Amino acid sequence: MSPGFNPEKPYNNLPPLPPSKDVETKLILRKAASCARAIGELKGIARTIPNQAILIDSLILQEAQSSTEIENIVTTTDAVYKAFSSGTAQTDPATKEVLRYREALWHGYNRLKNKPILSTNLFVDCVQILKENQAGVRRTPGTRVINESTRQIIYTPPEGESVIRDKLAQLEKYIHSDDGMDPIIKLALIHYQFEAIHPFSDGNGRTGRIINLLYLVLNGLLEYPVLYLSKYIIEHKNDYYRLLREVTMEQAWEPWVEYMLTAVEETALFTLDRIISIKSLLDKTIERARAELPTTTYSKELVELLFERPYTKVQHVVEKGIVKRQAASRYLNALEEINILRSQKVGKEVLFLNVELYALLTGD
Repeated sequence: MSPGFNPEKPYNNLPPLPPSKDVETKLILRKAASCARAIGELKGIARTIPNQAILIDSLILQEAQSSTEIENIVTTTDAVYKAFSSGTAQTDPATKEVLRYREALWHGYNRLKNKPILSTNLFVDCVQILKENQAGVRRTPGTRVINESTRQIIYTPPEGESVIRDKLAQLEKYIHSDDGMDPIIKLALIHYQFEAIHPFSDGNGRTGRIINLLYLVLNGLLEYPVLYLSKYIIEHKNDYYRLLREVTMEQAWEPWVEYMLTAVEETALFTLDRIISIKSLLDKTIERARAELPTTTYSKELVELLFERPYTKVQHVVEKGIVKRQAASRYLNALEEINILRSQKVGKEVLFLNVELYALLTGD
């Protein structure tokens, strides 16, 4: 067990980064190289999409759903896409949590573009959006991580607002330090450290996973936070928590870093394949619409809009400035007649589902 660590006592002696052990082992460096290639391919293929808005919400909402599901907050992909497009206030609580994750990630991305700093203030902004409250850094004691099966305390994070803020300041300094370490390796270290600090009463896991994506954008590895990283974590959830604990207890950095690099690489390749499939389907749908719709109805901009999210409504078409409301309704109905769209009543609204895009995204 690491010196000074007792799972039942606040880990105020959590060491700052970098670790005392050398984490850039031969295994990790080889893994980082293949991971960088996958990320580079993903960034490159994303640039081939003429309208990158096509990627943002369809993929980010899936990341949001999976990241939220890791915390045992479960909803369906269909419910998330419908709620996002309809904007209805009658959404169930789990789906609202997913939409708030997307909002927090997008807020962080826009803040980063204006001011390229990952800071404690940004982390607080994100968790407040996630939790829809004004909670900030923990001030009261009593936070414990408990084994759900045995009810045994397995970790007690640092306590005291000043202690936590000091550790976040150290982490912020490390994030922005120019130490020559591969940023993908640093990502794994940063994610562990944030989770170990556990600065908030709730929402730490989701905030930490938002930071992962923002860090990749900050370092120019991605232009948009479209990496579906939570997919790997939810598929290997037990390993995720076990390896985090082993770093704390045994300073077992290499298995943890290897896990995170594998997560980045595999989800980069998965997201790459998904973007290629979306682009292929978009091209095919443009050709179908051009061939089967009257020239007075066909619009490339309209077809691209159908790929920004699986569900579209008349208001989306109007807001894009493609046509006025009456014509927008006519155009969407025409696309339904040639089986590109399928209409559904959701509350008082009619949503139009891009049938093949939805099947591609959900595997249905």
